[in-house]
Amino acid sequence: MTPLLSVIVLNYNGRRWLPGCLAALARQVNAPEFEVLLADNGSTDGSAEFVASEFPSVRIVGTGGNIGFAAGNNAGARAARGTYLVFLNNDTVPADDWLQQLFRAHRDDQARSLVTSRITFLDRPDVIDSAGDGYLRAGGAFKTGYGESASAFDRSREVFGACGAAFLISRELFEQLGGFDERLFIYYEDVDLSYRARLMGHRCWYAADACVRHAGSGTVGIVSDTAVYLGQRNLEWVWAKNTPASLLLRTFPAHVVYSMAGVAHYIAMGKGRAVTRAKLSALAGLPRLLRDRRKVQRTRTVATRDLASAMTGGWLKLKRREKSARLDLANHQNGRVA
Repeated sequence: MTPLLSVIVLNYNGRRWLPGCLAALARQVNAPEFEVLLADNGSTDGSAEFVASEFPSVRIVGTGGNIGFAAGNNAGARAARGTYLVFLNNDTVPADDWLQQLFRAHRDDQARSLVTSRITFLDRPDVIDSAGDGYLRAGGAFKTGYGESASAFDRSREVFGACGAAFLISRELFEQLGGFDERLFIYYEDVDLSYRARLMGHRCWYAADACVRHAGSGTVGIVSDTAVYLGQRNLEWVWAKNTPASLLLRTFPAHVVYSMAGVAHYIAMGKGRAVTRAKLSALAGLPRLLRDRRKVQRTRTVATRDLASAMTGGWLKLKRREKSARLDLANHQNGRVA
């Protein structure tokens, strides 16, 4: 039988996470017919061999190398057979009814084109990692609810975008959007996909009953040079490519301040070289980006005012709260390890 859902688990040297993730998928109850694919980005830690031995029902899609989050997931999507694509990080443990709840949110209202999960931390299930993505008018993304009590996010609602760690989208829409933008490699690829969907009039729904626990930052590191470089470069590309011209001009001063605040923050953290490279690389990529922008803007059907109303205004207070949450989580982790 052709599955209704295809769950795509991207993996790169994540063998230690796979038992928990794949066993949780095997326990799914009352879910529509689904298949599980492991999109393996050239792992050298025995991931593929382990899955073939211990989870033989999982289809392994080898990508031939570490081609990144965006391209790896695109490869998994091309191999998938389901009508709906469900993307799930390898360092997650979904609840037993996760798939049922995720699909039910779309089935109850098919205007919910993307459905994102309630994601909490693996070792702190009472704390939110992401309740969907938010987007600032100043041109940056953030995790809704990051570091806050999970009980405060027990009601489903519309959000700007889906968190790439655990979300559902129809194959038809995913292909219409051209999948994830592979130039981004990793970071902001989910924001970019959601933004492009919004430009076409699609909405994203946060399903509070679709629960997933997430380790997070297991592959690249929270403040590695790679994370800073790709995150800060991609921030610029996603804003410049997707934001309608009138909104782009109106928010340009705020974006410059926001972007420079990020540069100052990373310089203070000793990541000055990485963040400088990121901004220079973003500028160097503008000619091709402008060509991509023309294609994206031709697909826009939503009014600029409606798009702006789905975004978040002030960012300073939000970023301070996010920084405080990161420190709290780091202190908890250090205490647990000690």
